[in-house]
Amino acid sequence: MEMDDSVNVLGGPLVPCSTQPLTGFFRDGCCNTSDEDVGSHTVCVWATEEFLESQKQSGNDLITPWPQYAFPGVKPGERWCLCASRWLEAYRNGVAPKVFLESTHKRALEIIPLELLERFAADDFD
Repeated sequence: MEMDDSVNVLGGPLVPCSTQPLTGFFRDGCCNTSDEDVGSHTVCVWATEEFLESQKQSGNDLITPWPQYAFPGVKPGERWCLCASRWLEAYRNGVAPKVFLESTHKRALEIIPLELLERFAADDFD
């Protein structure tokens, strides 16, 4: 499986999103992607309780741990590589989480316009 170039939506190098919990389609801490990543796990988000509950209600349970897949569950305040279509769904439902642009892969732009992501940009990376 060949990984796409690690380039963010701003055209620079893709900055890691999270290693605690370990995120990304490749579980490398980055929102890297490839043609095998059907869900396009490319948007680095700052998870909120409201967002996580909304995702769970719509069938994308990010809260419940799945130890058999080494998935600890996502907690409010953590960063996570989210599917671009799920972010867009959260936006339409009024619960879109903040986005870390430098950690969001450029392929997210195939689904979400940059102007929209910029409106939800996290202020910093702390």
